[in-house]
Amino acid sequence: MTAPVSPPPSNPIVVIPARMASTRLPGKPLADILGVPMIVHVLRRAMEAEIGPVIVACAEKEIAKAVEAAGGTAVLTRPDHPSGSDRIFEAVSLIDPDGQYDAVVNVQGDLPTIEPAVVRAAFAPLSDPAVDIATLVVPITREEERTDPNVVKAVLELAPSAKRGRALYFTRATAPWGEGDLYHHIGLYAYRRAALERYVRLPPSVLEQRERLEQLRALAFGLRIDAAVVDAVPLGVDTPADLERARTLLARRFSL
Repeated sequence: MTAPVSPPPSNPIVVIPARMASTRLPGKPLADILGVPMIVHVLRRAMEAEIGPVIVACAEKEIAKAVEAAGGTAVLTRPDHPSGSDRIFEAVSLIDPDGQYDAVVNVQGDLPTIEPAVVRAAFAPLSDPAVDIATLVVPITREEERTDPNVVKAVLELAPSAKRGRALYFTRATAPWGEGDLYHHIGLYAYRRAALERYVRLPPSVLEQRERLEQLRALAFGLRIDAAVVDAVPLGVDTPADLERARTLLARRFSL
């Protein structure tokens, strides 16, 4: 007997998790970029993707106030969630208890320069009814990143020149062995609603705890993850230097 598959999602929502706590850049959702809080830039990029409605799932009232002042929608969530996935699940459960939204795209709140096309690329693999979770990868081009444990590698079953493949594993090690491309995993996800609900209820897996990679929990319990290949890693703002770079990039974009 073949396993049942779900139809492609037809009513997705985009959720941006955000919280003020940050070791290297405290309060970063409200960091000023060209006179606008960073979280509002992320909100605008996500809206430009035109996937569906966009909400910010935030842990603090200050973030909600900034989002609403910009005309966006914010949902206050518990401050103690262990991950962004847990935060977005609570937010979607609060605003849509009847399950009308059948897919959730999780855009990290520290990606103010992300291209809308990249957000759309993260959602696209869910068109395959066998896929539970979709994500993104970029080919590694810098030699030092092949062995850097901070660069998470996605091990994909990916045909030559293909732009999407099934994820078999994620690791901080250099993998797979042999000639060929290595792929840098980008932590931007799209979930079928049922897959997200199942994922947040699962216990941590052994390999997840060993590698410190939450996506391994999904693989350990049989959820299928497919990854789309994109051209560049979006700038994640984690430090003051990253913030300055984001200001420069957006100033250049808006001046064109």
